Amino acid sequence: MNPAVLSIKNLKTQFHTAEGVVRAVDGIDLTVRPGTVLGVVGESGSGKSVTALSVMRLIPQPPGKIVSGEAWFNGADLLTLREKEMQAIRGKRIAMIFQEPMTSLNPVFTIGNQISEMLRHHLKISRKDARNRTIELLNLVGIPSADRRVNDYPHQLSGGMRQRVMIAMAISCNPEIIFADEPTTALDVTIQAQILVLLEELRERLGMSLVLISHDLGVIAEVAHEVAIMYAGRIVEEAGTDELFAHPLHPYTQGLLSSLPRFDKAGGRRERLQAIPGAVPRMTENLPGCKFSPRCGVAVPHCSQEEPPLKEIRPGHRVRCWVAFGEAP
Repeated sequence: MNPAVLSIKNLKTQFHTAEGVVRAVDGIDLTVRPGTVLGVVGESGSGKSVTALSVMRLIPQPPGKIVSGEAWFNGADLLTLREKEMQAIRGKRIAMIFQEPMTSLNPVFTIGNQISEMLRHHLKISRKDARNRTIELLNLVGIPSADRRVNDYPHQLSGGMRQRVMIAMAISCNPEIIFADEPTTALDVTIQAQILVLLEELRERLGMSLVLISHDLGVIAEVAHEVAIMYAGRIVEEAGTDELFAHPLHPYTQGLLSSLPRFDKAGGRRERLQAIPGAVPRMTENLPGCKFSPRCGVAVPHCSQEEPPLKEIRPGHRVRCWVAFGEAP
């Protein structure tokens, strides 16, 4: 097993609101290995994006606060670094691609200026060299006529092109890790496929690690080497991609897979989708047992009384479920 390039241990991030304390990330462990893709999957509000923002130290304080945990990157705990030290890492050695480019790109500066600014800040190169490197990056991510497009403003580009600009910005300093937060959500299916292919090609070419955050298991199945399933701020299942799709153990994972569209070839019709009943619990609630038990079709009384640990029950396959353990009284 490759050593970890990033190791997250017992990370807890909370938000203090008028309704109470929101436990957005509630004690998770994650390992990112060199040159691999880790897929993080879950419904909206499960804590996927907050996990990435916590590691990047981009949680707004207040109302948010990282209350405990460690994030070890090349011998340093990112959560204990001074802000100046973190600024030297953020964007250069660990980068992030956000879900909606229009909220990340500054509308009053050209895309060339925005990429060049990052290059000049982190690499300390001249304005001319930064512009030439920016054009190289735009070509690398598949933007045609890059020497002309470098002068465009964000609103002059399509959604797919803007996302390519965000990718160019993320890879500009050859980072070791990129967090991609729902990078294809706002794009049509054809452009989604192109962006995924681009990310995979760049990962192999640059030798970086990729943490792909998504609610789409189909996307994760295409590119991830390992998968972590999140529910209500917790990791409920973690395994290699092939293993998880072939042998899902947690009822939530099974429900997600059952909800994927399928086509009945013999009958020439779509199979009816299976929905997971109920809704994600309010994050201000501190339920005593398994957070998924109110929605679970196989839960036993013990599930609502005590939360199970995340336990390895197959090689490299961990799950948080009393029923899967076969240990529920």
